[in-house]
Amino acid sequence: MHSILVEDYMDRNPHAILHTATVSDAISVLMKAQIPGAPVIDEEKNLVGFISEQDCIKVMLNDTFYCDESPSVTAVMSKTVKTVAPDSSIVEIAEQMAKSPPKNYPVSTNGKLVGLISRRLLLKALLDNSEDCFIHS
Repeated sequence: MHSILVEDYMDRNPHAILHTATVSDAISVLMKAQIPGAPVIDEEKNLVGFISEQDCIKVMLNDTFYCDESPSVTAVMSKTVKTVAPDSSIVEIAEQMAKSPPKNYPVSTNGKLVGLISRRLLLKALLDNSEDCFIHS
């Protein structure tokens, strides 16, 4: 099971937010895709941050209540992002997720976004490979 890699299950075409987008734009993407957050990238697909629904709530509250203009995602995104490599072990990532957030890890190679691994995809990997446990029991 340790040989199952992130690249075997990652979303290779994740929803990403361009760093020039507004928070309102980001919320639209999150809602349309029904995801709790997304990587923020520049024009060359370099990972520059991560924005979550939580990051957006306070901004939208101010925007709605005070009729403020929506700020750039770079003003509210998390700039320190936990990433994983495509050749990371699914088991190791699952153990990390079991202990604490985040719910999603951007997958990067040389700082460029190449995918996303989510709790849902980790569960799929674990379920797909749990049959081995029953065969050898």
